[in-house]
Amino acid sequence: MNRRQFINYSTGTCLLSLPIFNLVVNACEDECPTGYLHDQIYLQYRPGPGHPELPQRLKVLQRVMESSGFIGQLYMLDARLETEPWIYTVHTRAHVSSIRQNYPQAHKVAFAVVSGVLSAVDAVCGHRIHNAFCATRPPGHHAANTGTEEGFCFYNSVAIAARYAQQKYNLQKILIVDWDYHHGNGTESAFYSDPCVLFFSTHDFYAYPGTGDPARTGAGAGEGYNINVHLDCGATDDDIISAFNEKLIPAVKDFHPDLILISAGFDSRQDDLLGCFNITDQGFTILTQIVMSLADEFCNGRLVSVLEGGYNLEGTASAVLHHVKTLMVN
Repeated sequence: MNRRQFINYSTGTCLLSLPIFNLVVNACEDECPTGYLHDQIYLQYRPGPGHPELPQRLKVLQRVMESSGFIGQLYMLDARLETEPWIYTVHTRAHVSSIRQNYPQAHKVAFAVVSGVLSAVDAVCGHRIHNAFCATRPPGHHAANTGTEEGFCFYNSVAIAARYAQQKYNLQKILIVDWDYHHGNGTESAFYSDPCVLFFSTHDFYAYPGTGDPARTGAGAGEGYNINVHLDCGATDDDIISAFNEKLIPAVKDFHPDLILISAGFDSRQDDLLGCFNITDQGFTILTQIVMSLADEFCNGRLVSVLEGGYNLEGTASAVLHHVKTLMVN
């Protein structure tokens, strides 16, 4: 298969026009573990002193995970998958060339993020694991095709993972849930006219990047498959849980996804440096339970969660710990 075939994926129908590499087999047995992706390469990108998206985000997270007492129960994933052909299912050659030239260190590490996330999709769809969390950086959900960094993002690993799952595993309908404080404008852009990807985002419409208007619901064949939910500064657990119950669940029951991807941004947690929501660790536990129940109902539990924002070091680590512990209950 050449790159042109990858790029020419039709967004007007949920029927795939590409060859199917692997067929989905029986559901994972109950004893299948939760996958966990962590790799030292994700520490190599250093944007500079004082920048909030620092390697310490993962260093503190990993310390908390290792002291938790349950990390040995997780299935360890790696970031060794061939990546470049799949990048072009979402990003243009011009964008990749510009990032490679102007941000060489970030390019290398962000490529490894995509590789790791695709490996998680392989493990979930290959039924080696039940679900997965990817402790990766830099984040990706703001990345479109501008040829430059957007909101600390370079390549949109979750969007690429959606195309990968469709094209490699014939999983035609993908749900992307984004609970980051900031709207995932790059993800919305990638699928705005696509009826095969349901994008659900809770965020502060008035924060960076100034996108995510609830009036934007998709275009053409994708009308109704883009759901933006604005939450006011100070939003609580009850506010975000209500959004999931009232907006996400009915939409998913109509959509029937084959795989769920989470853009798990924990800058929506209380006391984050770049957010003003008041979501607690218990709130994230409940959100995780909601999404897991949808995965169990519609897609044999297939779920891959990817770290996006989260800039209070201890706070993000605590939220991730609660998120992963919940994923393990399957």
